[in-house]
Amino acid sequence: MEEVVLVASAAFFAAMGLFALAAPAALVHPFGLVATSAVSRSEVRAVYGGFGVAMAGVLTWCATDDDAMRDGAASAVGISLAGMAVGRAISRLLDAPTSFYPNWFYCLVEITVGGLVMVVLRT
Repeated sequence: MEEVVLVASAAFFAAMGLFALAAPAALVHPFGLVATSAVSRSEVRAVYGGFGVAMAGVLTWCATDDDAMRDGAASAVGISLAGMAVGRAISRLLDAPTSFYPNWFYCLVEITVGGLVMVVLRT
């Protein structure tokens, strides 16, 4: 079961990362952002694309290796996702309410995937 959670989480990150690398403007469009310049597309590719692909690699490694670093690496991913969800919650406190999609949808994804990755470490 641990490997299934880690591989499914890796697939999510890989899909997001590859999509961001291929179509950065389309990835940020649901958030009301525009990536019309080379600089903005580079930023989306780096932060969403590069980070997503790197997290997919870390989670895949965690699913296929049982060495001492596995728990720490998976914890870092889970904690990163929790940080993203906390950032959305802080934004809700400081800004006007937003619709469920995309902000709260992704908040639930971050909480769910981050929580599952952390629970996997306890089994």
